[in-house]
Amino acid sequence: MGTLYYGDNLDIHRCYLYDESVDLIYLDPPFNSTQNYNAFFQEKDGSTTVSQIQAFGDTWTWNRESQHVYEELILEPGKVSEVMQAFRTFLGTNDMMAYLAMMAPRLVELRRVLNPTGSLYLHCDDTAAAYLQILWEAIFGHGFFKNQII
Repeated sequence: MGTLYYGDNLDIHRCYLYDESVDLIYLDPPFNSTQNYNAFFQEKDGSTTVSQIQAFGDTWTWNRESQHVYEELILEPGKVSEVMQAFRTFLGTNDMMAYLAMMAPRLVELRRVLNPTGSLYLHCDDTAAAYLQILWEAIFGHGFFKNQII
């Protein structure tokens, strides 16, 4: 049987998952939509109510944490470092760069835990898809990306 973990997937991967131990990954991360998403509640009888709470914010801003993650990523020699530095040169320190700094270490960890014969599905929209595909190629290698479903 499988195990369900609750928490930040980066922490879960680093603490609980072994190298090449996962056969199937479906990743549905935030899309960098610059929107806040709310959870709505219903009354006991099923009727709607105005009660709601913010479920999560999908807004990314370059800050100290983004800078720190970026610096860690570029210290490791290789394609990920090169791509992140190219993104930084092109994008500067904007919101998209903050989003990519959040996504990069997660994709690196997914690569580590994915079985060589495993599959990974990344659910994203066109907001960051082009950048994610370049980052994907740097992490997984040319040819790992098979198809885009629209």
